[in-house]
Amino acid sequence: MSSLVTPCAVYKCSKKEHTYIYINEKDKFDDIPEVLMNTLGNLSFVMELELYPEKYLAQANAAEVIEKLN
Repeated sequence: MSSLVTPCAVYKCSKKEHTYIYINEKDKFDDIPEVLMNTLGNLSFVMELELYPEKYLAQANAAEVIEKLN
């Protein structure tokens, strides 16, 4: 495992099936544009994760998620 660990929170989107959003902190949606929030619908908390570049994610590339979170 890499020493570069990025904590994040994962939410499921109600308006788009099989769509998840990764954010830096649980319940901190300030950085998400209102237009995007409206598109995603209600967000349901799924889990908190510690991401590292080599981590397997079913629907995303962990290294790309880390890059976008930072």
